[in-house]
Amino acid sequence: MLLCTKMLPRVAVMLLALLLAAPAVPAAPAAAQGPAYLADVDDLPLAPGLVEDTDARVAFDKPEGRIVQAMASGRADPAGVRVFYAETLPGLGWRRAAEGTWTRGTETLRMIVDTRDGRVVVRFAIAPSAP
Repeated sequence: MLLCTKMLPRVAVMLLALLLAAPAVPAAPAAAQGPAYLADVDDLPLAPGLVEDTDARVAFDKPEGRIVQAMASGRADPAGVRVFYAETLPGLGWRRAAEGTWTRGTETLRMIVDTRDGRVVVRFAIAPSAP
């Protein structure tokens, strides 16, 4: 018991040092923190390697529903981007309606995956579904 009592101050000092050092530990890189999302659609993630072009954003609400247009690009494999969305969108409630077209509730999402100058460009358009 005497040995434990003598070690207690040393253990307390070590724990205090760990607690004080914790804020100095750098945060995980953004990629390790999870996917980024479109600015105007908080539940539509960007495929790995894509970055949204904030100058291309258009978003507004109508009585019939919202209209959102966005564009993202980056160094990614076009087929990999398509697979990412084919695997991710159903988990977010989107159902495939046709190639590049998804529906959820009263909305339709259209995505065009293209390449330009060696980069993948994805155009997103959300609008109210046609009656």
